[in-house]
Amino acid sequence: MRIVFLLLIALTLIGCGGGGSGGFTEPPPEPPEPPPPLSTGPASCISGNAGDFACSGISLRKRVSLEDMGGTQGNDLWGWSDVQTGREYALMGLTNGTAFVDISSPEAPIFLGQLPTQTVDAIWRDIKVYQDHAYIVANSAGAHGMQVFDLTRLRGQTAAQTFTADIVYGDFDNAHNLAINEDTGFAYAVGTDTCGGGLHIIDIGTPINPLFAGCHATANTHDTQCVSYQGPDTDHAGSEICVSSNQDRVEIVDVTVKSAPLTLSLITYPQIGFVHQGWLTEDHRFFLLGDEDDELSFGVPTRTHVFDVSNLDVPAYIFAYEAATNTIDHNLYVLGNRVFEANYESGLRVLEFGNLANTEISEIAFFDTFPDGDSLNFAGAWSVYPYLPSGIIIVSDDTNGLFILSMP
Repeated sequence: MRIVFLLLIALTLIGCGGGGSGGFTEPPPEPPEPPPPLSTGPASCISGNAGDFACSGISLRKRVSLEDMGGTQGNDLWGWSDVQTGREYALMGLTNGTAFVDISSPEAPIFLGQLPTQTVDAIWRDIKVYQDHAYIVANSAGAHGMQVFDLTRLRGQTAAQTFTADIVYGDFDNAHNLAINEDTGFAYAVGTDTCGGGLHIIDIGTPINPLFAGCHATANTHDTQCVSYQGPDTDHAGSEICVSSNQDRVEIVDVTVKSAPLTLSLITYPQIGFVHQGWLTEDHRFFLLGDEDDELSFGVPTRTHVFDVSNLDVPAYIFAYEAATNTIDHNLYVLGNRVFEANYESGLRVLEFGNLANTEISEIAFFDTFPDGDSLNFAGAWSVYPYLPSGIIIVSDDTNGLFILSMP
C-alpha cells in the first residue's frame, strides 16, 4: 500500500508540473489554419464580386500566383503581342527575375519560365518592349545593367524553363525605370547611377546591340514617357519629347538631339508629395500624373493630377481628380479616352474622360486585386498594361500575382 500511495503522489506531481517553477503548463495551441487561397478564376463580375475580389464592370479571366511563377514578390509588368503568331504574353517582374506567361488563352495561361535577375534580388524591376525584344532594368541590385531578351525565343514553348539574357548593356549599374520610344528606337533609363540620375539615352535601333547615345543630367528623374510629338504646339512638331516625373516637379525635355537635350519647362502643383509617374493623352494635349505621397502627406483622397501641355514651353496645371478611395496611386496608362490606374490596395481603377479642360473625368470600372484592405500601404496593384490587341488587361499585384482581366 505504501508503494501504491507514493506512486500516486508522484503521478500527481508530474501531472501538476511538479519540480517546475510555473506549475502545470498547457501545451501551445495548434497553429491556426492558413486562410484559404484566393480564387484563381475564371469568375465573372456579378453583384460586385468576381470570386474573392470586389469589382465593377471587370471580370477575372485567370489569376497566376507568385508561387506558380517561381517568385515571392511581384513588381512591374509589360505585355507583348507576337505579330507572327498572334499570341499574347505577360512579362511580369519579380524580385528574383522576370516571368513570361502565355496568356493567349486568357482562362488557361501557361507559365513559360523565368529570366533570373542578373545579380541579386530587387524589389524594383522595370520592363519595356521594342521590336520583339524585352529590355529589363533593376534598382538596388548591384551591377545589373539592362538585360536584353529576344522574345521570339518563347515561340513554341509549352513548358517552364530558365532563360538567359541575349546580351546585357552595362553602361550603368542600377536603373529605377525605363522608357522606350518605339517610333525612334531609343530607350531612356532613369534613376541610374549615371547622367546625374536623369535620362540615360540608349540607341536600340539594332535591338540586340544597344549603344550609349547621350545624357540629360537632371537629378531625381523617377519615371518618364518619351514620344515623337504630334500635339498642338506647332513650335515642337516632329520633335522627340520626354515628359518626366522628377519627384518634386514635372519636366518637359526636347531630346531630339541626343547629345544636347534641352529642358523646355518645369512645373509644380499644390500639395506635392512625390511626383511618381504619368502618361500623355493620345493627342499629346494633356498629361495625367500620379503622386505617390500626397495621400499620405496631406490626407487627401486618391488623386490624379491633370496638366494642360498644349504649350510645351508653358504648361499649366488644371486640377486634381479625386477618387472615392483613399489608397495610394502608383502607375497609370492612357488608352483612348480611358485611364488605367494601378492603385495599390484598391487595385485597378478605370477612369473615362471627356474634355479635361472642363474637368470631365470619372471612374467607370474597377477590380480590387488586394481584398485584404484599402489602406495607405504600399501593397497591392503595382502596374497595369492595357495595350494588348485582344483587349485583355493584365495587372501585376506585388502580393497576389498576375491578374488577367477583361471588360465588356
